Amino acid sequence: MYLGLAILGFVVPGVPMIIETVQTGNILFWTDPMRTTAELFANRTSTAFGLDALMAALALGVWIVYESRRRGTSGAWWFVVLILLFGVGGPLPLYLWFRERAATR
Repeated sequence: MYLGLAILGFVVPGVPMIIETVQTGNILFWTDPMRTTAELFANRTSTAFGLDALMAALALGVWIVYESRRRGTSGAWWFVVLILLFGVGGPLPLYLWFRERAATR
């Protein structure tokens, strides 16, 4: 289930990212940060959603690092990088999938 959610979490938001990259060259919304920021904070609604997503990403990154240290697993930094590149939707269930696999071993 987690792996399926991870695939969806990367594919669903990935489609607009690919369209943005092809149309403007703004790869993963990172190569033109001024435009990305302006569009993210274009109005109060997008600002609320954007800030919520940023706080969720921060909380998830901190939790993954903490949980990985507590469990003695390595590679937490990979998930933090994925969060920075793709957001929360794909990396969270992917981390949970890896975490479950490690727990069953």
